[in-house]
Amino acid sequence: MTEQDFAAVFSGTTGVIYGICCLVACIIGLVASIKIFQKAGKPGWHAIIPILNLYDEFDFAWGNGIMFLLLLIPIVNCVISIMFAIKLARSFGKGGGFAAGLIFLSPIFMLILAFGSAEYIGPNGEADIPSASVMNDQAPPYNP
Repeated sequence: MTEQDFAAVFSGTTGVIYGICCLVACIIGLVASIKIFQKAGKPGWHAIIPILNLYDEFDFAWGNGIMFLLLLIPIVNCVISIMFAIKLARSFGKGGGFAAGLIFLSPIFMLILAFGSAEYIGPNGEADIPSASVMNDQAPPYNP
């Protein structure tokens, strides 16, 4: 076996291994997206449809799905992507550290969001919880 033959076999094998790793990563990401959609109350198959998945993600993170069109504007799309990660973290009851994880280590934190204990609480973290004034309709007891 010559050096050229060895290089051809090695590069072919490496390419196949790389392709398999990419395919596995895509499948894991798709499964995580389906699970996140289901947690947010959307049908899981919406994660597969390209434009519909962006609309639904912005809908459950921002409360307005049409905001995804801002991704079409250069420079603005970078800011919107960061804001989206922050709002997505808030909509699942997570804080700023988790949002930073979504920005810098998105695949890992999407898996944590999908398979962790996080529950969807509403767009931008606004749960449908009655306000304190409605819950406390009685005056506190008088203590002189």
